[in-house]
Amino acid sequence: MSRKTLPPILLLSALTVTVFSGCAGFSKTSRTAPSAKPDTAAPAAMPQPAAPAATPQPAAPAATPPAISVSEKMFADGMAALQGGGYERALELFSGVWQEKPGHAGVAREFDGALLALKKSGDAAYAQGKWEDAGKRWMGTLRFIAHPAANWRGYPFTRSEVRAKVYQLSAALTVMALTEYRRGDVPAAIAGWKTILSYDPGHEEAARSLQTATKQLETLKKMPPGK
Repeated sequence: MSRKTLPPILLLSALTVTVFSGCAGFSKTSRTAPSAKPDTAAPAAMPQPAAPAATPQPAAPAATPPAISVSEKMFADGMAALQGGGYERALELFSGVWQEKPGHAGVAREFDGALLALKKSGDAAYAQGKWEDAGKRWMGTLRFIAHPAANWRGYPFTRSEVRAKVYQLSAALTVMALTEYRRGDVPAAIAGWKTILSYDPGHEEAARSLQTATKQLETLKKMPPGK
């Protein structure tokens, strides 16, 4: 049997189909999906340099308190003396303040009370038999009663009354001293005259009597015993 030969047009069609089929197969087997790009870890954060330690700042200087004037310092000292019962010392300081600053309000307010207290303390000392303290406080009262800061017209006593007290005290001490002297107790007489001069250094009679008695006492000490 002889082989049938295909017509040329059919042979061409068959070849075409075969070629395209092979190409299609090649395309399916050779083309592969691209591999996924491997994940790369994020780079570790670079360590940051530590912040430099803060430089200690020098402490601000303490505020300097305002300077106290001389007059205010004296006034404060005077008030301290007054509260402690040192009435004459307080008056001395108040007088110094007044000299530095005439019309000082604090002195004007406190001066009279200090002076009244000084005179009253003199009365109390006299009642207790403390002659020297009484004389000093009364003499202090006389010294300050004429001060410009003193409103002496409103006081319950006058300058003359205080002066009379001092005179009476000195007279009484003089009598006591003379009595002791005449009795032969020269040391007791000397003590009496010294008391007068402690508050009234200008008392002439007491000064003369003290001088006389002191010389006599020295003479008695030089005499042999029994004479």
